[in-house]
Amino acid sequence: MDRQISASDANQHFSEMLRDVAEGESFTVTSRGRPVARVTPVDRASEVRSLRRLLAFVASLPVRHAGDWSRDDLYG
Repeated sequence: MDRQISASDANQHFSEMLRDVAEGESFTVTSRGRPVARVTPVDRASEVRSLRRLLAFVASLPVRHAGDWSRDDLYG
């Protein structure tokens, strides 16, 4: 369950909030009583899976040849 914190309190106690997040806590930041953001620990396993999917997708793209060109063609 997320802990609620006002935006002003989050601003004043940001370093403490980050320490709590590093220990697994999650926060819902509110502005005028309405939720506006969530601060949650980074899910490293999810990041690795996403990166692997991206690399597999890029590897599956066809090789495209742009033809012969030189530095002078680009900057001349």
